[in-house]
Amino acid sequence: MEEIMKMSGPVPKNFDADNADNLEDIEKQFAVKAVQHLETYWSILEKVKGSSLRLTKMDDEIYDHLKSEFPDFDPAATINEDEMKSKSGKERWRKFMMAYDGKVDDYNFGTMLRTSPKVEYEQDTTIFVPRMQFYAIEIARNRAGLNDWIYEKAKSANKS
Repeated sequence: MEEIMKMSGPVPKNFDADNADNLEDIEKQFAVKAVQHLETYWSILEKVKGSSLRLTKMDDEIYDHLKSEFPDFDPAATINEDEMKSKSGKERWRKFMMAYDGKVDDYNFGTMLRTSPKVEYEQDTTIFVPRMQFYAIEIARNRAGLNDWIYEKAKSANKS
């Protein structure tokens, strides 16, 4: 996680996406926001068991929708990025995500997601996904108690 955290920094208060000089500036700002989001989420998981955490006001609806649209989804499995981002995978996820347009803020904003609930955020275990994919997958992982180890690890480290 340290590698990714080093990339973050504050978003300039005067940044104007509509008048940014070039795409590279915009990409950097998106990356900064995505890293800030992952740092915040990880920090929360260190303080609260994932199994008792709510990520949105709509967690129940999102979870039920995920189970109905992706009945074979296993939250404990490592995500196959190629499958998720294949033509058919993109179509399925886009249909899923569009149900939250106007309901969930920043539903399509880019966000970092761990490929497996068993690992920390690292360069080779993290993928870039739209926020709704993050919410759906992390809600499922939390419901299954798969992120509770993060809290337990932080708790035992604090006792030392």
